[in-house]
Amino acid sequence: MLDTSALLTLWNDEEGADFVDDVLRSGAHVCISFMSCMESRYRIWKNAGKAESDEFAKYLDLLPVKRINVTDTIFEKSIEIKASNNLSVCDSWIVATAVAEEAVLVHKDPEFEQVKTIVKLKALPYKPA
Repeated sequence: MLDTSALLTLWNDEEGADFVDDVLRSGAHVCISFMSCMESRYRIWKNAGKAESDEFAKYLDLLPVKRINVTDTIFEKSIEIKASNNLSVCDSWIVATAVAEEAVLVHKDPEFEQVKTIVKLKALPYKPA
């Protein structure tokens, strides 16, 4: 499962983009949370404008990924994760989706380290502080 940070790493061709590209070309079942779709779109819109956000949406449609929408299971798990950890609401939804899908969460966000006991993680190179 690709986190928002993994999607933006690929979009911006940052360090780690080759790994994300390899995952997408591997033939594996790759998914993204509905929340990562929203989060990446609004971040691009905020930083580069609506037209760029719309381009990203078209790009996302071309990727071999399945968008996972909210289910009752994901909803309940996201509540538990948010109540038990210091994650954003977006990240809580994303982690809950990865748990429900039994997926490895590919990310570039050090905050996910706090949930490594409930979800499998694959960290891309973190940006320098």
